Amino acid sequence: MALQKYPMMSVEDYLALDRASEVRYEYLDGHLYMLAGGSPNYSIIQGNLIAILRGLLRGGPCRVHTSDLRFHLSETRYVYPDVWVKCGPRGQGDSVRSPRVVIEVLSPGTEMKDRTKKLVAYRAYPTVEDYMLVNYQHQFIELYHRQGNEWIYSTFDAHDTVELKSLGISFPVAEVYEDVYFGDASSPEGVEDEEDSTGLDESL
Repeated sequence: MALQKYPMMSVEDYLALDRASEVRYEYLDGHLYMLAGGSPNYSIIQGNLIAILRGLLRGGPCRVHTSDLRFHLSETRYVYPDVWVKCGPRGQGDSVRSPRVVIEVLSPGTEMKDRTKKLVAYRAYPTVEDYMLVNYQHQFIELYHRQGNEWIYSTFDAHDTVELKSLGISFPVAEVYEDVYFGDASSPEGVEDEEDSTGLDESL
């Protein structure tokens, strides 16, 4: 989802605003970001991922969550991942901790943040073992997998199969993009909020 940035505020003010508002907000180290709607392709990709994961994990101890549920990263970081998987006991309250897999569907408005600030935050979180980035322009998936004290980076193209070792499952990249029409990248369907779309932030 595209993020619209607002001025800095305290954690207490953020939580009060987020709980009272029908609009969802993310909070990263004092900065507030309003979540805007995604494109049709974003919605299809997210829905495909949820269906794939729920089918593969059905009957086990792991549950698939969507961006409707807030993830409490730290005392100064609250986010709404596009798709994420938590295993073990169910969480309490309106924020959930201890996810094992986090997936972000990239968009023009969120790509830089997903690749920088969120990448750093997710990798620092002790229970996250896989962080997946799903491209919105073509069939291409990137995966960061925790292996001991290291992170292994892998990429998957249209004809590959993604393996999530932390969950013991795998699925074809093509299934993630089923019913997705890329078309003309300059068309309205392929364009969202252009904030944060200039590339990677080397400073993080």
